[in-house]
Amino acid sequence: MISPELQHVRKSFPLLSDHNTSTINHRSIAADLDGTLLKAKLSFPYYILIAIESGSLLRGLILITSLPIISFIYSFISESLAAKILIFITFCGVKYRDIQGASRALLPRFYAADVRRDSFQVFDRCERKVIVTANPVVMVETFAKEVLGAEKVIGTEIEVDVRTKRATGFVTEPGVMIGELKKVAVVMEFGEELPDIGLGDRRSDCEFMSVCKEGYMVPKDHFASLVSPQCLKNQLIFQDGCLERPSSYIIYYSCLPFRFLLYPFRAYFNLSLIEGIAKCAYRRMW
Repeated sequence: MISPELQHVRKSFPLLSDHNTSTINHRSIAADLDGTLLKAKLSFPYYILIAIESGSLLRGLILITSLPIISFIYSFISESLAAKILIFITFCGVKYRDIQGASRALLPRFYAADVRRDSFQVFDRCERKVIVTANPVVMVETFAKEVLGAEKVIGTEIEVDVRTKRATGFVTEPGVMIGELKKVAVVMEFGEELPDIGLGDRRSDCEFMSVCKEGYMVPKDHFASLVSPQCLKNQLIFQDGCLERPSSYIIYYSCLPFRFLLYPFRAYFNLSLIEGIAKCAYRRMW
């Protein structure tokens, strides 16, 4: 079943699911990441992981509580504005080297567990592979190049204070890589040799797909088959069950405030229990 978001673009761009992906074999490709090469359409869980790992638990909790506002702005006001707010809360004041470290060590293992098989097969068959995404480059570059085999990542660049080496929370020009900005970036990157294939999954991706020789929309599919991490370019080492979804970490950190609230009651119960056991043992001794 086609989602309502894709109904208006089907006339221009056929769905990837309607074509035999084994017959698609071209030299160059420009593809979106979230919802296209990855099954998940939303990158919010990955921002949560970065906010906690490179920042603090408090920053992650603030980001979680701001989700309703960000979702409202994304749906009814501006996709670009929502992305800017998300980036500001996640990165403002964080050391850039900490962001890089978390992005290299933490995110690839989660991204690798969410790669769609159908879109990755098309992506992997091409010689020149470029990913065009609204996500900050620092977040996805390691995964895109080392695991997916991308040649380059075109994405949003976060601003870093030269003196303190900390992220300001703002983005550099031209801004969040969405819509028309993706189209301009693709044209500048490929020049006269425009990409043979463009892959996207949402309305704003139609801009850069329109300059590609062929374009395919990747429909939302909760049951889409995934690529085994062992079949990707780089064999990641997973420890302690790190193939869990980022959502499990979000649930864990969301419950922490309630755990702190329950701590006095747990402490009182445990102390009362220990006291009772001690009194019983004392009576038996005498």
